[in-house]
This record gives sequence, C-alpha cells and structure tokens, in this order.
Amino acid sequence: MSDWRLYGVAGWGSSLAEAMLDWAGESYDFVDVDGFDAPGPARDRLLAVNPLARVPTLVAPDGFVHTESAAIALHLAELRPEAGLAPAAGDPLRPAFLNRLIWFVSALYPTFTYRDYPERWAPDAADQLTANVDAFRQDLWRQLEQALEPDAWVLGDKPSALDAYVTIMSHWRPRRPWLAQHCPKAHALALRADKLPQIAAAVRRNFPEG
Repeated sequence: MSDWRLYGVAGWGSSLAEAMLDWAGESYDFVDVDGFDAPGPARDRLLAVNPLARVPTLVAPDGFVHTESAAIALHLAELRPEAGLAPAAGDPLRPAFLNRLIWFVSALYPTFTYRDYPERWAPDAADQLTANVDAFRQDLWRQLEQALEPDAWVLGDKPSALDAYVTIMSHWRPRRPWLAQHCPKAHALALRADKLPQIAAAVRRNFPEG
C-alpha cells in the first residue's frame, strides 16, 4: 500500500497527475473511477473524497485532498525539488513557468469541460457551443505555438512539468494530426516529451495507441 491515492480514469485529466507523481518519484495507488460522470458506484467513490466529482483527485499521505492538477504539480515540485518539475523560487524562469502553468489550467483545460458536455451548458445550442469551443481551443494551441522555440522545451533548454501538459493534452481534441499540420513546434515537442524518462511510463499507460 503506497502513501498517495490517485482517483482517475485512463487518458483523462488524471494522466497529468500520474505524470507528475512519476516525475517526482512518488509511488501511489490508482483508484479507477471510470464512469464517474454518470450516477453509479464510481461516482459515489469519487464524491466521497471530492464533492466536485472531478479527476484528478489526489489524496496525500497526510490525508489532504488535492483536486487541481496545477496545485499537484506545484506541491510535488516543492516536495521533490531535485526532480526538476519546476524552476525554483528565484529562478529567472519561475515567472514564465507559473504563467504558462496557469494558462494551461485556466484557458486550455476548461475547454474540455464545456466541449465534452455541451448539453449541460447550452442544451438549446449544443452544436454551436461545440463549434465555438473547438475553434477557441485551436486558437489557444496556435498561441502556444507562437511562444515556442524550435527544438526546445516550453521553457527552453530544460524540460519541466509544462512539457507533460503539452504531450498529454496533445492526445485530446484537436489531437496530434491537427497539431502536426497547424502547430508543428508543439507537435514535435509532444513527441519528444513522450520519451522523457520521467513521464514515458505514464504516457504509455494512458495513451497506449501512441
């Protein structure tokens, strides 16, 4: 029995937390809550620890419940600074890291909440909502593309948790074929990040199709 307990679903947002835990060298138990987005036992298990019923939900050794991937990344970076998940406080790259991390979770990630369940948010205009969110997400990827340097990690010479976000989220809509055509630097970064030893196993577990 490990000290950490991660509630998640293969290929979902919990894959971000898996990558961070692996990167930090932390062992954990994975609680599969596939089907949590509908009433049933899986949802009940998740609700018991997180009233938002969202993944990732990570229960720490001391019992604290982490419910946001950015908070998990920052906490693990502080807990295991030697792992290199994030630039340390005072590092010149720290502001850029924080800004891009919050961009991932406040701009890009929420598009999946609305796009994947349009009937919840706009039952009378679900198709329009889907089309608008898809277009907005593509614009966000183009913004990231403009900020990237060729053959570099998000922050430049050294990989960080940000590169785990890129490679994992590249498997979600609009997915990698679209990125290869429209955002070649982001696509190339995702392919390189797939092979980072810190997260390669987590990527294979969640996206075995490649």
